[in-house]
Amino acid sequence: MDINQIKKHKTIALLAPSFAAEFEYPLIIGQLKEIGFDKIVELTFGAKMINRDYHKILKNSKELVISSVCPGITSFIRQKYPEFVENLIKVDSPMIATGKICKKIYPKHKTCFISPCNFKKQEAKGNIDYVIDYQELRKLLDKEGRAVGNYKCPAQFDKFYNDYTKIYPLSGGLSKTAHLKSVLKKGQEKVIGGILEVEKFLKEYKDNKHQHIKFLDVTFCKGGCIGGPFLTSKNLKEKKKKLMKYLAIAKKEKIPCQDLGLIKRAKGIKFTKNKI
Repeated sequence: MDINQIKKHKTIALLAPSFAAEFEYPLIIGQLKEIGFDKIVELTFGAKMINRDYHKILKNSKELVISSVCPGITSFIRQKYPEFVENLIKVDSPMIATGKICKKIYPKHKTCFISPCNFKKQEAKGNIDYVIDYQELRKLLDKEGRAVGNYKCPAQFDKFYNDYTKIYPLSGGLSKTAHLKSVLKKGQEKVIGGILEVEKFLKEYKDNKHQHIKFLDVTFCKGGCIGGPFLTSKNLKEKKKKLMKYLAIAKKEKIPCQDLGLIKRAKGIKFTKNKI
């Protein structure tokens, strides 16, 4: 994707929630506006909507349920552990959910996801109009002379929702925000970040271990999406610190329109699917 594609149509940048561990906030918003994006959104409202479906499904499920927000996990299970495919929850990821919401609210806009990994790029195909990763974005900013500087554009997201679903890029972020205490007993959920540990769990589960676990909240990368390959730093502690700093700032911000985060804004959109 180049600058001409961004400017050819009104385009919405869907910024992956791990962005705060890679780019400076709110500077990145001004940078994206300056290179031609018409709107920049987070995935928080999409995360809110799929959390509702997770809650409903887990409430009625008696089998092991595996989260499907990470396409790296779904791809791995399909290829190496197909016997667990039916355990993957048939619900959209926050990226796909937010893309659907954007198409409803801004039907004339194109969507562009800014990704921390190749797995999200693969998942976006057919669902999102354009995709660029963090490294490609940095190159684009450098090419356009926007990597540093002061910006006249408002440095604020075009917000649908401003809430604690911002912690989604951390391992266990889904579990912490989906209000699962009312549908799962203590000890029935397991959070794993890192594919080697996920594989170890699945092998042991096949040997009739961990049968008390009803929900597996998993990500391919250690630490969650902040462990994605397109983030410059490999220091998880440092990246988590940056994300938490952003959360502290965001808590003080207000949604410009009071009804943006209401469920009615997503009325008519289906976030569940028939297969993974």
